[in-house]
Amino acid sequence: MTTEATARAGTPAGIPVVDDSLVQAALRAAAELGKDVADVPVAAIAARAGISRSTLLRRLGGSRAALDEAVRARGVDTGGAAPVRTRALDAAAVLIAENGLGAATLDAIAARADCSVPSLYTAFGSRDGLLRAVYDRHSPLLDIEEFLAETRGDLAVTVHGLYTLMAESFSRHPRVAPAMFADSLARPNSVAAQPLLSYTAPRVLTVVGDWLTGQIQAGRIRDIPVPLLIQQLLAPIGFHMLMRGSVTEAAAADQPDVGTVCDVYTDTFLRAVATTPPVT
Repeated sequence: MTTEATARAGTPAGIPVVDDSLVQAALRAAAELGKDVADVPVAAIAARAGISRSTLLRRLGGSRAALDEAVRARGVDTGGAAPVRTRALDAAAVLIAENGLGAATLDAIAARADCSVPSLYTAFGSRDGLLRAVYDRHSPLLDIEEFLAETRGDLAVTVHGLYTLMAESFSRHPRVAPAMFADSLARPNSVAAQPLLSYTAPRVLTVVGDWLTGQIQAGRIRDIPVPLLIQQLLAPIGFHMLMRGSVTEAAAADQPDVGTVCDVYTDTFLRAVATTPPVT
């Protein structure tokens, strides 16, 4: 029986088939780090597989459940019950996706993760620390960091790739990124949103701002204040994906596909800020 057939035979219905190279990468990472597979970060597995974190998540259907199933199908124990940290992050993500940041109290997370509140403090230090860990796992920021560090295409290719990456991140289930984005816009002064904003805003300014500054210095983008450029770049696709997930089924049928959306927003951004706008 082939490796793929073996994987299919041992994979529950609804879970994507995982390429054997990813299983091998997970096992190597676990051995090198001296951890159970369940305790190895997704980023470490992606590094061993020679791909980005976002690419790995895309191949796994948005979560690592398929990978853990594939490892178990090889007869390897992934570590039994997931550790408190993993269970808490999964529980918080579902609570936020379903009911917003305000629903992710430590009591609610502990109840859903089948652990105690003190164990959450041990794992994360505070609720703020837990929310930051959730954001790191589910927001597009880490993917954007990787993408902008590695991309070598021209301006149009880079902007389009960035929009595609963000669209994929906002579509991934549980839909944590759009829920956090919506809460931050609706209640920026709330106790729940403040730690998130104070944590992410400087990182966005650094990651995206540095790239935009480089484009200005290279003469590809007009010298516009960087905070305004960041808003011009990220707000349209972020708002679109937020609204896309909340419309009725009938209204969704009238929306353009995501590829077309990325095409249109790329063209719009370049016409607004590029020193050499696209030719019609």
